[in-house]
Amino acid sequence: MDAARGDDSSNLPRNLVFKPIGIIATLAALRNICSGFSLVGRICSAAPLHDLRSPALLPILHSMSSSSSSDSTPLSVHLPVLMREVLRALDPQPGQIIVDGTAGGGGHSREILKRIGDTGTLIGLDRDPMMLQLAAQKVQGDNVHLIHASYALLPQVLQDLGIAQVDGILLDLGLSSDQLADRQRGFGFAAEGPLDLRFDTSAGEPAWQLLERLNEEELATIFKEFGEERFASQIAARIVETRKRKPILTAQDLTAVVTAAVTSKRSDRQPATRVFQALRIAANEELGQLEVFLKSHLQDFLKTGGRGAIISFHSLEDRLVKNAFRDKHRFRLLTPKPVIPAAVEQRANPRSRSAKLRAVERL
Repeated sequence: MDAARGDDSSNLPRNLVFKPIGIIATLAALRNICSGFSLVGRICSAAPLHDLRSPALLPILHSMSSSSSSDSTPLSVHLPVLMREVLRALDPQPGQIIVDGTAGGGGHSREILKRIGDTGTLIGLDRDPMMLQLAAQKVQGDNVHLIHASYALLPQVLQDLGIAQVDGILLDLGLSSDQLADRQRGFGFAAEGPLDLRFDTSAGEPAWQLLERLNEEELATIFKEFGEERFASQIAARIVETRKRKPILTAQDLTAVVTAAVTSKRSDRQPATRVFQALRIAANEELGQLEVFLKSHLQDFLKTGGRGAIISFHSLEDRLVKNAFRDKHRFRLLTPKPVIPAAVEQRANPRSRSAKLRAVERL
């Protein structure tokens, strides 16, 4: 990610500060976004959005961009999954307004933008400022808005843009390869940096603090509910025992602790896979935000005949999407069964294997 230095906006990526692309952030709202969800799913509120093109807010964008010493934004290495299937489901047309609620590296957004053309409007949201910078390399134009916000804040985003409803909404709930490659946030098992696991490091509580603060029962609940981890109790007990001697601060630290707790019981995968998933979901309030979106936003902000498509990567997400899409009073199901990547895509991109696409049309 870019390192922005000093007060001169010339150090900032041009399309992140000035038109044609508008970047909007929730500032204080995203600093504590949906912190009430936790395990009980309470709804959060958010403050008004602010435009980062304002000179008074340039220092905020500087701080977003300061985690790397590189003078140039690297290219995204992420391969968007189910591209052909997503385009078939959304069927974007010239002049339409489409929301990519998880813009990521901009792969899906770029293909959608080609189809809606100059007369359409593309709104790309992401909680991760690094991903927005990568997306800005692929999608540009007067009709493009890249916005630093969660898709759970869609009502505020559209209100700020003066848009009542849209023609299509896409969510890709997977972890980006670019995020996995970021060794400073602990998404990979061998990452040497802090065990953070947050998409937006200015909001919420990092995973290492959760491991330090929560008691054994609370940790076991997170691992069981968010990771469907069979050995949740054993792992939680080992974490509590270990932290008495030394803090668990990095991905490597956590991987070692989990491996010691379950190695004799499991050999089919990296033992810490489900624990990392659970902590990431907890740190980012992922399921709570998805529930809010499915209960209200998808229906409220899609036009009649508009389409929604969601790609999930684990059973907890897919179960929520599946149940919401069953509502025959609100939606017409476009995918009676989840669409999965073809064999050729799975071979080319092994990380796509667990992807499932479901789509609906608003009635």
